[in-house]
Amino acid sequence: MNDVAAKLGELPGWDLSDLYPGRDSPQLRSDLERAEADARAFAAAHQGKVASLSGAALGEAVAEYERIGEIVGRIMSFAYLAYATDMSDAEVGRFFQTMQERTTEITSHLLFFTLEINRIEDAELERRLDAPGLARYRPWLRDIRVFRPYQLSDELEKLLHEKSIPGRAAWVRLFDETLAELRFPVGGEELGVEQALHLLSDRDQTRRREAAKSLGAVFGRNVRLFALILNTLAKDKEIEDKWRRLPAPEAQRHLANQVEPEVVEALAGAVREAYPRLSHRYYAFKAKWLGQERLDYWDRNAPLPGDDDRLIGWNEARDIVLDAYRRFSPKLGEIGQRFFDHAWIDAPARPGKASGAFAHPTVPSAHPYLMLNYQGKARDVMTLAHELGHGVHQVLAGRQGNLMSDTPLTLAETASVFGEQLTFRALLARDRDPARRRRMIAAKVEDMLNTVVRQIAFYEFERRIHAERRQGELTPERIGVHWLAVQGESLGPALRFDEEYKYYWAYISHFVHAPFYVYAYAFGDCLVNALYAVYEDAEQGFQDRYLAMLAAGGTLRHRELLAPFGLDATDPAFWSKGLGVIERFIDELEKGA
Repeated sequence: MNDVAAKLGELPGWDLSDLYPGRDSPQLRSDLERAEADARAFAAAHQGKVASLSGAALGEAVAEYERIGEIVGRIMSFAYLAYATDMSDAEVGRFFQTMQERTTEITSHLLFFTLEINRIEDAELERRLDAPGLARYRPWLRDIRVFRPYQLSDELEKLLHEKSIPGRAAWVRLFDETLAELRFPVGGEELGVEQALHLLSDRDQTRRREAAKSLGAVFGRNVRLFALILNTLAKDKEIEDKWRRLPAPEAQRHLANQVEPEVVEALAGAVREAYPRLSHRYYAFKAKWLGQERLDYWDRNAPLPGDDDRLIGWNEARDIVLDAYRRFSPKLGEIGQRFFDHAWIDAPARPGKASGAFAHPTVPSAHPYLMLNYQGKARDVMTLAHELGHGVHQVLAGRQGNLMSDTPLTLAETASVFGEQLTFRALLARDRDPARRRRMIAAKVEDMLNTVVRQIAFYEFERRIHAERRQGELTPERIGVHWLAVQGESLGPALRFDEEYKYYWAYISHFVHAPFYVYAYAFGDCLVNALYAVYEDAEQGFQDRYLAMLAAGGTLRHRELLAPFGLDATDPAFWSKGLGVIERFIDELEKGA
């Protein structure tokens, strides 16, 4: 064990046996067979007849549809989590692909159900909702009917569904496996992408520069493949959007997020307008702090002067986060503790593992799993706080059942960012040393800029790429032009970008996995800033209202969820309030300079 590993301590890996004992387990084979038989029986019983079902009968059918969906969800959760830990293993990749194909075949038998529900007129469906068994699913019915104007014929919907695996999903898999296989030479070592990116916050500027140059060089050598993937997926999306008559490339994401386009535009516009007051101002300040006129891009996340850059062991990180959660709410802390008491977290960074971090909800009858690439930095502790927030949210929302536990992305980031805020505030409150507090505030500002400014810049990049793709394929050079443009606009004149930085868009998985996902991070950060201000002013009862909001899962829209806190995301002042928190932190840093 090397010195770094010794300091980090034993990092946990997850145990997927709560889902299935193994890839060849009889339980998994049995569930595949049962799900297929039940899906075929469901189609035989209801296809072509949904419009004639009574309210009570329709409620029973939805419950059966939910039950079959949970079996399929358990299978695919197991397959994806196994794949995420080792994308370089061909056998694991084959298993994941096979499960995708099998479950797509199964769910193709169920596809008719929501299509036929959406053909029922509003007034007629409303009358049937008098039946208690169906009334329970009112939020789910509301959400699927959002897509009613854009749904195609049964045959076309089935074709798109079945072709998604050898089509879009295959390109996503190609991206994931290509990125997982890349190696970046730094200091005589061959590093995976997460390990190389981690070095951009190393104390040694020479090491940061070497890692940055290596990342750019390797991305550049593979840029034609990454450009082909991005172009193909953008064209695929354009074709489907055209058939569905969706008004804009980002429209489907807004519908899925249950958020009005004007709300997203208000957010994006407020952030863009604030670039000079936030990122431009902060990075100019950081350049002076580091004794430079301008920051090279590899210094953007450099440790601050006086920062000891110490490694934080896993046990210490766990205690920091759980203590912050418990101080806010014992119940929140108790749920968070479960992830550490059981094998629900996979923490080590290793070659072949998926990059980044995530919380996977699996299905309500099981429990979520967290994936990290923990390397002992303060940012890694905040990532743990973030993903644990997701996990706690998913546990609380699980009571809503398989169809209604998922939260729209815009609200899914609330608990995660709130968890980060709790952890940061707890650390700040217990440290009275002015210099350390200043460095902590600066690190928080950098995290918030990454979450708000950087993600809105990503959103703008996607909008430009998808708009221009409708005129024809973009060359890698042209994609790089857009990338450098949005980076320069968002980060400001204090940043200096070398030639190879034009390839750095290539590793951003959200562009491939979930187009236009990125604005959800900025939405969540600004929302949490406003929410935390309410918490600080609240005399009592905030924690109960907060936990109730998380437990609602996907049953309520953002207006209903935020109303108990006196917040309204449709009000432009709402976004200004959230951005004002970042601005005040920068004010504090400049005053203490």
